[in-house]
This record gives sequence, structure tokens and C-alpha cells, in this order.
Amino acid sequence: MDINRLLENFLGQGGAGQSQGAGRAAGQATGQATGQAAGQSGGGLSGLASSLGLGSAGGSGLPSGLAGGAAAGGLIALLMGNKSARKFGGKALTYGGLAVVGGLAYKAWSNYKANTSGNGAPGAIATGAGSPAADAFDPATQHDSAGGDMRLTLVRAMISASKADGHIDKDENARLQEAIQSMNLAADEKAFLFDQMNAPSDPVTIARLARGEEQAAEIYLASALSVDVDTPEERRYLERLADALHLPDELRRQLDAQAEEAGAAGQ
Repeated sequence: MDINRLLENFLGQGGAGQSQGAGRAAGQATGQATGQAAGQSGGGLSGLASSLGLGSAGGSGLPSGLAGGAAAGGLIALLMGNKSARKFGGKALTYGGLAVVGGLAYKAWSNYKANTSGNGAPGAIATGAGSPAADAFDPATQHDSAGGDMRLTLVRAMISASKADGHIDKDENARLQEAIQSMNLAADEKAFLFDQMNAPSDPVTIARLARGEEQAAEIYLASALSVDVDTPEERRYLERLADALHLPDELRRQLDAQAEEAGAAGQ
């Protein structure tokens, strides 16, 4: 299986390129976040890209190589496209790919650790690009509890969450299946996506894939970016996911805050 090719089709062109080095981007993000007051970076998605320590593309402020991906979209855009409110999730995941998930999850985790360290100082934990903590948030180098590639685990989490409100009916599911079939993917790559589309939306099954608190944070954040939380079903899904991941209340608050701030940046 060519995971980069699968990510490119799932997240949009360029998504695969941002699936690696998320830990480095996360370390840069935390370094910038702790040295700047909130709101000092530029607004919108350009500001988000800057705060994550990601390079800009052609002055757009978006991660390098991702402007084309935003235009091309991907399966995630189709999954989210049914609801007009799903603006940021599609933009962020297409623009930044898994670097956005890793970077925002690391920022939330770092804030949580700082707030519970006893002195409230972000420097109380080892942060920054290349630190063990930052590297733990690079999906391209990590494996889940079952030994699977963490990048695929995050794809599974996004698909499961995006189906939580039941908006994908029989006709829409057929269109999504046709879209997968038409993608330039190998048979095993298509089979993976078909399996995830046909699997039930089950937060407990997804949570079991987390190996440690860092991966739990990434899985929750990826899921939160894939929904609007504007229905009881979506709220219940995230609540069940957080419980199954055994997320401390403060960590979940930090993850929710990152997702909300990202939503504001995408408007």
C-alpha cells in the first residue's frame, strides 16, 4: 500500500506531503505560541499556518504545496460537503493535511501539560522541534496500538466521525463509493477506504487504536475537525470518544479549544 498516494486522494493533492514532519511543525508551533500573545499572528487560515510553523505557498500563507490540494479537494471534502457549515474542517484538513492534526494536538497537549505541571510555565516540559514530545505527534513515524500506521488510524478516525450524524444516506454512500472507485489508487488502497466507509461509526473501536495519551489527543483532534458538533449525535460521538480514550478533562478542553480556534480561522 502506498500511504502517501492514499492520503493524497483522501485529503487532496498535497495532503501526503504534509503527512510527514508534523512533529517538527508542532514543535515550531508551540515555540511560537508560548512566545506570542493570542491573536498576534495573522487572521484566518494564513494565521493558522503561521502559528503552526508551516511555510507559505506563494504568499498565500498556506502550507507549501497545499494550495493545489485545496482546489483539488479529496474524499474528505466529499464526506464533509453535505453540510454547508463544514467549512473549516474541509479547508484545514485539505490545506494542512496531517500536519494540522499533529500540530494542533501538540499545542493542546503542551498547554495541558503546562497547566497541570504545578507552575503553569510552558517551559516546564521538553518542547520544541526535535524533542521526544514533538516527535510523538508526527503520524508518519508512529504506529497505533495494533501496529498499524498512525496516518491510516487518523484517516479511520476522520471517516468514523464524519459519519456520526447519519447524514450519509444510501444515495450519498453510493456516490462516495463511485468516487473511491474512480480514484487513482491500487486495489488494496481502495479496499481500505471501502472498508472504512462501510464500517459503523464507532468511537470505542477507534479509541482502542490509541497507544498513549499523545495518540489519543491526535485521534480526538482529527475527529473534532471532521464534525461541526451541531447535532446531538455528533456531540454524543465526541463525548463517547473522549471517554473511551480516557482523556483528562483539561486535555479535552484544550483540544476543543484548538478545534474552535481553528474553526474561527477558517471563516
